[in-house]
Amino acid sequence: MPKKYDLIVVGSGAAGMMAAITAARAGKKILLLEKLSKIGAKLKATGGGRCNLTNTLDNETFMERFGRDGKFMMPALEAFDHTALRTFFEEIGVRSHAPDGYRVFPVTHSSQTIINAMADEMTRLGIEVMCGEKVLTLEHDGIEVIGVKTEKRSYLAASVIIATGGKGYPMLGAEGDGYEIAKATGHKVTPLYPAMMPLKLKETWVAHCRADTIAKVELRVNMKKYKKLHAKGDHIFTKEGIRGPVVLDFSREITPLLSKFEEVPLLANFTKGMNEEQLRTHFKKQVSAHPESSLLEIMTTLLPESLSRQLCMLAGTDPDKTLAKQEGEARDKLFKMLVWTPLTVNGHDGFKMAMITRGGVHLKEIDPYTMESRRLKGLYFCGEVVNLDGPCGGYNLQWSFSSGYLAGRSSAS
Repeated sequence: MPKKYDLIVVGSGAAGMMAAITAARAGKKILLLEKLSKIGAKLKATGGGRCNLTNTLDNETFMERFGRDGKFMMPALEAFDHTALRTFFEEIGVRSHAPDGYRVFPVTHSSQTIINAMADEMTRLGIEVMCGEKVLTLEHDGIEVIGVKTEKRSYLAASVIIATGGKGYPMLGAEGDGYEIAKATGHKVTPLYPAMMPLKLKETWVAHCRADTIAKVELRVNMKKYKKLHAKGDHIFTKEGIRGPVVLDFSREITPLLSKFEEVPLLANFTKGMNEEQLRTHFKKQVSAHPESSLLEIMTTLLPESLSRQLCMLAGTDPDKTLAKQEGEARDKLFKMLVWTPLTVNGHDGFKMAMITRGGVHLKEIDPYTMESRRLKGLYFCGEVVNLDGPCGGYNLQWSFSSGYLAGRSSAS
């Protein structure tokens, strides 16, 4: 006879563990199923292992960063916002801080601290955790949930929470299991795209600019229909393309475009938003103060030397000559290029390098006040499996914790 529980949680990431703990605190008998040999594998890798838990933004601003569907989060954030999250961790022995006043980390700057504390709390609450148990199907009668079937056996429960995450980082167990379970129960899953990842460029000159992080870079899509798409932040060139916070954020807009077009043209401003007039004034001041300075020397007052040299060459200027000795046409081209440098995205490494997934279970089929399915009683979704994704900076983890808390609380009531 299959063992019976009040709630089965599928997945041991941030959302799954929070859901299990919340329901267990309400006195429910909980089973947490994880297909890998250890819990929290993807959580361990979050933020390069430093675990950017959340940020200090108010709920309204926080939701705006998720785009037009961000309002869906309101009930979850009202139930469990960043202040509640920090209090929760403080209560289970994890102190947190915001060194820059914005991003919140455990003071250890180690995701293992978070995993250990949540594991200890689950043990204290008597939550049964089974690793190496991959859920194959959700058992139901067409109206309500009955339980789940794994590769090894069946388990019974009146409520099941799907917290399996997305498809990013498949080496950490992300295979999109939750999407398949959702589809099998008649739920609509939106198209899935890899997001928060480096991008590849058509331009080969970028390989010479790998040494430096460039601050406050603005990226824009240079396509008529998509000109409103833009992002700002720190930028890094790689051997094959671009990365850094601004690219990781912007990639969630670019990867869907790459599924439609072979190439996505971008414009990049590397000079902290300076326009052509401001640049010309800056150059004049530099020449006035240092008449014998080469063009490269003036350029490096704004940009790293490697990028300065490449842009000079692309514009047809001689980096080792003074500004006065440059040809007028080439000089004008350089100023225009300094305002907007053209780049062409032509690829990425797919889900294997994606920190998050864009897309998921359709929001219209989930009640935002409970995280319960509108199709099947007793079925809940939370975290990345839902069609919501945010930028870097603790957004996606906060959503996982908030939605996990709400799903756990709702299932327990």
